[in-house]
Amino acid sequence: MKNNELLAYFLENLWTKGFKLTDEEVQFIYFGMKYTNTTAKQVKIALSLTLQLKLQFDGSFYISLLELCQNHNIGTMREARNALKEKQII
Repeated sequence: MKNNELLAYFLENLWTKGFKLTDEEVQFIYFGMKYTNTTAKQVKIALSLTLQLKLQFDGSFYISLLELCQNHNIGTMREARNALKEKQII
């Protein structure tokens, strides 16, 4: 399955759980993925953490998390949380 397909399924799952992202936000999510050259898995991690920590979509925070995932080769939620703790974000 391609990165875009994985991300589309994830976004659809968020929609069914009540996270109603606007078309602009969804476009920004895909833009961020291309801009930072991250995988769908890293996008899922960054987006999940953004929604958990900010309780809504925050584009600049999302991009920051994508860059963190890319720069530190983060592949799991645990690695992401540890990196955020090291940076004293959480």
